[in-house]
Amino acid sequence: MPELPEVETIARGLNSRVAGDVIESVWLGSKPEPLKSPAPKIVAAVESKRIAGVRRVGKHIVFDLENGGRAAASVKKGRAPRTSPPTSTVAQWIVHLGMTGRMLVCQPGQDIEKHTHAIAKLASGRELRFVDPRRFGRLSVAQGFHAPGFEPLGVELERFVTLFRGRKTPIKSALLNQKLLSGVGNIYADESLFRAGIRPRRRAASLTRENLRRLYLAVQEVLKEAIALGGSSISDYVDSDGEEGFFQLQHRVYGREGEPCLVCKTPVKRVVIAGRSSHYCPKCQK
Repeated sequence: MPELPEVETIARGLNSRVAGDVIESVWLGSKPEPLKSPAPKIVAAVESKRIAGVRRVGKHIVFDLENGGRAAASVKKGRAPRTSPPTSTVAQWIVHLGMTGRMLVCQPGQDIEKHTHAIAKLASGRELRFVDPRRFGRLSVAQGFHAPGFEPLGVELERFVTLFRGRKTPIKSALLNQKLLSGVGNIYADESLFRAGIRPRRRAASLTRENLRRLYLAVQEVLKEAIALGGSSISDYVDSDGEEGFFQLQHRVYGREGEPCLVCKTPVKRVVIAGRSSHYCPKCQK
């Protein structure tokens, strides 16, 4: 499942390419699973709306929409998505990619891939296509959408410490709790815990303030590095241009079960915590 760096990469790419364009019409497929909002509601909220910007909220891609008009003549290339909606927003188109979802900018003449569940025709002549073979992704519309937890790249140290101090669950489970931090997933929790020198099974309540400070810095470092490298392409993930990320080449423990630790050469171990695989070095992590 795409995590924060992958969704951030996709949102930035979409924002640089379609912000300012107008959604002229929307086609939705017949499969009910991808639609979290009723089809007529999505169509009514999205059609004839200008895309004010595209940004990430937790693990969701959010298209901020404003009342339509002529598409912008040009879009500033590489512009980062807003962290909050513009004041003119009248609706938000929310895309959750699930495990295999992709949001692609296509030319109208391109072949339509199997498992395409939505096509938005833009005034520029291009199309936004949502493709999801396993149909775990979701499309919805809302106003004032927000994530249930704190933004991992925006939360302050003191708040971070307060979130995890005293919790009886394993720290790995706590990191994956989207009501605490929205966006951190399995890959980046493992990589952050390795850099902080903390075993994934340790109870959050057992961590000292210094442990939590190191973990806070590790989460920030790992997420920023992963975003800079376009995320991790483990399975189906590609960005809005169909390109893979490169952070998987920097993984120090995730997916490296039995391989030597890159620091101490001890074989990396894998355990299952609350149904999720966790990878760690038994020597470097305490």
